[in-house]
Amino acid sequence: MSVRWETEGLQTVGIVCLVFMFLKLMHLLGLIDITETDSSDSDLELSTVRHQPEGLDQLQAQTKFTKKELQSLYRGFKNECPSGLVDEDTFKNIYSQFFPQGDATTYAHFLFNAFDLDRNGSIRFEDFVIGLSVLLRGTVTEKLNWAFNLYDINKDGYITKEEMLLIMKSIYDMMGRYTYPSLRDEAPSEHVEKFFQKMDRNRDGVVTIEEFIETCQKDENIMSSMQLFENVI
Repeated sequence: MSVRWETEGLQTVGIVCLVFMFLKLMHLLGLIDITETDSSDSDLELSTVRHQPEGLDQLQAQTKFTKKELQSLYRGFKNECPSGLVDEDTFKNIYSQFFPQGDATTYAHFLFNAFDLDRNGSIRFEDFVIGLSVLLRGTVTEKLNWAFNLYDINKDGYITKEEMLLIMKSIYDMMGRYTYPSLRDEAPSEHVEKFFQKMDRNRDGVVTIEEFIETCQKDENIMSSMQLFENVI
């Protein structure tokens, strides 16, 4: 497997493809394998766990999943995470197995923070399923908001060049030797400059959520790539 890094396709890679790989990983782990459930499973099966999720009706109201989908998602989540929580080390270990030829530690850290909604150092089932609902069933604007939150590392409402450089370096580190042609040391910085030339419409040195969404919505490649999220489950 090799990946050719096209400058114009940078946003698509960053916004969609790697998160899609995360979704595929969850599918392989059985977390998003939707199957028929017994009628007796009228609510989430709660065993002795460190964290018990919110009621099924509340989660159904917060997401775009059906009751049976939520039941199946929870069984898969509980099977892989008996405590009911996923910590960052576990998240990093999963990603390192998925990208053995690279170093996925930093990107996994950023993605973990995007799912850890209450910033308590662990991903609850609620965090996971709400994020998954946005990525799979959300509107384009909701998906782009989620991607912006991933890039906005310090969550201050802006993407800076420093933040984008950290994200790009983490992507290159994760892909490792799968990149083709081989990356030059200055490649991440060059891609960040291209990103800001396109996204920073008022040239104030930061990208706002409005600039990000407006630019992405005018990019046919990004809009078509949003369809990657559809029909995963």
